[in-house]
Amino acid sequence: MEDKARKLFDEAIQKLREANEELCRPEEDVVPSLVCSNSQFAIQSYLKGFLMLNGSTPNNEDSIDRLYEQCRKINKNFEEVNLSGFGCNMHKEDSRFCNEPSEFSRCFDIADSLDTFLRRERVIS
Repeated sequence: MEDKARKLFDEAIQKLREANEELCRPEEDVVPSLVCSNSQFAIQSYLKGFLMLNGSTPNNEDSIDRLYEQCRKINKNFEEVNLSGFGCNMHKEDSRFCNEPSEFSRCFDIADSLDTFLRRERVIS
């Protein structure tokens, strides 16, 4: 299970990089759906990887909120990661939540803070 967790962490790091690269483009060229989908993929992968690393098998149907709650049960320090403002939904065909720069950058901020948290906790390096 540790190998699967490491693979999820590697995928999360890559998607976070891709979201960051998109955000570094000129504002008029940024594709909000790419920032959101890459950020959300990173968040899910970080959370699933953490659960797997700790002997839990996450359900593919679990929401990010549910995964986060499971992680908090294992490590109370997850409360340091603030998921508030996470309103977009990459599974919606017509997601209007990620059209504003502040909203799609919030997705990225959450993914980035999760990455920082897991590095500080020495889960990833």
